[in-house]
Amino acid sequence: MNNLLNKKILLIICGGIAAYKSLELIRLLKKQNATIKTIVTKSAKEFVTPLSITSLSQGKVYDDMFSMKNEAEMDHISLSRWADLILVAPATANTISKLSNGSSDDLASTVILASDKKIFLTPAMNIRMWEHTSTKENLKKLKSYGYKIIGPEIGDMACGEYGEGKMTEPKEIVNEINIYFNLLNKNKKYKALVTAGPTHEYIDPVRFITNKSSGKQGFAIAKSLINKGFETTLITGPTNFEADNNINLIKVETADQMFKATQENLPVDVAIFSAAVSDFKSKEQLNTKIKKKASMSLNLEKNVDILNYISNHNSLRPRLVIGFAAETNDLKKNAQKKLMEKNCDWIIANDVSNKLIGFDSDFNEVSIFYKNKSNYNEKLTIKKKSEISDEIVDRVINHLN
Repeated sequence: MNNLLNKKILLIICGGIAAYKSLELIRLLKKQNATIKTIVTKSAKEFVTPLSITSLSQGKVYDDMFSMKNEAEMDHISLSRWADLILVAPATANTISKLSNGSSDDLASTVILASDKKIFLTPAMNIRMWEHTSTKENLKKLKSYGYKIIGPEIGDMACGEYGEGKMTEPKEIVNEINIYFNLLNKNKKYKALVTAGPTHEYIDPVRFITNKSSGKQGFAIAKSLINKGFETTLITGPTNFEADNNINLIKVETADQMFKATQENLPVDVAIFSAAVSDFKSKEQLNTKIKKKASMSLNLEKNVDILNYISNHNSLRPRLVIGFAAETNDLKKNAQKKLMEKNCDWIIANDVSNKLIGFDSDFNEVSIFYKNKSNYNEKLTIKKKSEISDEIVDRVINHLN
């Protein structure tokens, strides 16, 4: 299995005794025709030399954030953009702590903070350091950011102790990287469409009808899809977020505009409708502002039901259609009813009356209801919306494959 041909790997070597394994790691990556650039921290140079690294990688070694030779390049930016993947091996307790807290006091940490690429960490440290609560909390936080953690292993350590904390062997690390790129290559054949945010249905130039929605969950799902190799289109109502550069972002305001954009971007393999589309719009949209009155009435009409339309479209229906249901009561009953009425494949429901997972929260807790499993629902317990998104997309991949 070789998915590393011409892949650009940025290897960051930190200062620990396991740094010597990075040389074998470079050899194995080169053997599979990866292109490698390397950053060594100041302490890493106590264990491996830049000359050894250059000889094996046939690439440049970077060690100074303020190099006069590369002043115009701004290495922390150019390197973060260059890489297909960033690998930190070994990842020491100190580096893990810095990354968890957003520190950027050297080239290695600054590159990572400036990057939007997949980051693999291979921890290596003494067993007591590995078991320390702060290390566990730091790794938990980094996992929620989307970092991939490889290892560590159980075994004899350089300090003479035995236990968990030993860096994973280079062969296994390369295998994990291969699996990652294989998944990306496999999923590149898939197209996804996601809707997010609210819609604004104008009454006059300054007033509109809307549903409450931040768009956070929809944006997180789109990011997870693109990170896992999908060609992704995100159609969003008014929000305060910007999408990943690789996402085809389409901004709309009204339900009619969202419906039109959805139709124009079919066919796809999976469509995930997380937008809070307004159910109604004003029959008449005035061109001038309505002046304040003691009372007024609005004549409303129903908006197009985008989820229902796409779910029942014979020729352009995606293989997998997923709807969202924001509920305040009777979650299971209402979600199952929506699943049947809309004829979609899954409904993902959450209780928006729970302030911990409400509209503006970074956290969510959802239940997935499946059309082909009438009495079964799967609960994804409370965690960051980015983690919820990864779990949803993993299930999408399993379904499509």
